[in-house]
Amino acid sequence: MTLQRQFAFWAAALAALIVFLWLFSEILLPFIAGLVLAYFLDPVADALERLGLPRVVATLVILLAAVFGLVLVVLLILPILGDQVVKLAANLPELLKAMLARFDELAPAWLKQMIASSGADMQGSVTDVAGRAAGWVASLLTSVWSGGMALVNILSLLIITPIVAFYLLADWDHMVAKVDSWLPRDHAETVRAVARDINSAMASFIRGQGTVCLLLGGFYAVGLSLTGLNFGLAIGFGAGLLSFIPYVGAIIGAILAIGVGLVQFWPDYVSVLAVAGVFALGQFIEGNFLSPKLVGSSIGLHPVWLMFALFAFGYLFGFVGLLLAVPLAAAAGVLVRFALKHYLGSKLYLGVPREGAAQSIKSDKGRRRRS
Repeated sequence: MTLQRQFAFWAAALAALIVFLWLFSEILLPFIAGLVLAYFLDPVADALERLGLPRVVATLVILLAAVFGLVLVVLLILPILGDQVVKLAANLPELLKAMLARFDELAPAWLKQMIASSGADMQGSVTDVAGRAAGWVASLLTSVWSGGMALVNILSLLIITPIVAFYLLADWDHMVAKVDSWLPRDHAETVRAVARDINSAMASFIRGQGTVCLLLGGFYAVGLSLTGLNFGLAIGFGAGLLSFIPYVGAIIGAILAIGVGLVQFWPDYVSVLAVAGVFALGQFIEGNFLSPKLVGSSIGLHPVWLMFALFAFGYLFGFVGLLLAVPLAAAAGVLVRFALKHYLGSKLYLGVPREGAAQSIKSDKGRRRRS
C-alpha cells in the first residue's frame, strides 16, 4: 500500500470516528465511562491475577469494591458537594464584590493609586466579570447535564457503566491480542511501538494524574473544611479536579480559597494563613511524593495542548468529549512526535545529498544530448 493510500485510509477512519461520536454522543456516556474505568483498573486486575485469582473473579472483586465506594460517595458526600457548588455559583457575584472591598481595605496605597491612575473601573469591571462568570458556570452545568444526560439518566449510567466495565476488564487481554492479530504484518512492529508509546502517555496521565487529582481533591476538601472555610468542600474538590491541567487547579483553587478566607475570616489572619497552608502543603506533597511516584517525570502533554483539547472536545461532544479529550490528546501527541521523527529523517527535510544531486544533473544532461 502506497503512502498516499495509507494516509487516505487513516484519514477516512478518523473522519468516520468523528462522525460516529457526533451522531451518538448523547448515548455514549455510560459506555465511554465504562471503557475509562476498565482502562484505569486494568493494572489492579493484573496484580490480582498474579496473586492467583482468575481474571473474572479479580474483575468482580474490583468492581464490587468500586461500586461500594461510589455508593458511599453518592450517599454521603455528593448531596453536600452539590449544595455547595450551587450556592457558590449563585453567590459568586456578591463574593467577588466582597473580595474587591477587602482588597480596597488591605491593598497598599501605591497599588490603589496605580490602578486609579490607569482609569480602570475596578468595581464595574468586577461586577461585570462576576455576572458573566456566574452565568457561564450555570450554562456550563446546564450544558453538561443536558448534553451528557439527554437520553441516559443517572440510573442507567450507574447500571450500564459497571456492566460495560466488567466485560471490558474481564476480556481486556483477549481484546488486545485480537486487535494485535489484525495489524498489517509488514508494519506490525512499528504499530506496536507506537501503541506502546500511546499507552505509556495515556497511563501516565489517566491513571497517574487521575489518581493524583482524586487524592489532591480529597486533601484540599478535607483541609479547607477543617479550617471552617465556606464552600470548602466544593473549592477543594474543584481544585483537585482542575489539577488534571498542571498548575491550573492549584492556582485557581488557592486564589478563590484565600479570597473567600479574607472575606470570611479577616482580621483573623491565622485562619487565612491556614487556608493558604492547605494549598502550600498540598503542592509540596504533590511535587515531592505523588507526581514523581504516580505520574513520572514526563507525560508528553503540554498544558496548553491539554487545555485546548478539553475545551475543543467538551464543546463538540459535551461531557463525553471531556472524557475522551485526554486519551485522544495523548494519542495525537505520540502520533505527531512519530511523524515528526520520520520527517526529520526523510529526504523532504534533509534534501538530496550533493553527490546524488550532481549525478542526477549529469544523467539529465545525458538524456537531453541523446534526445
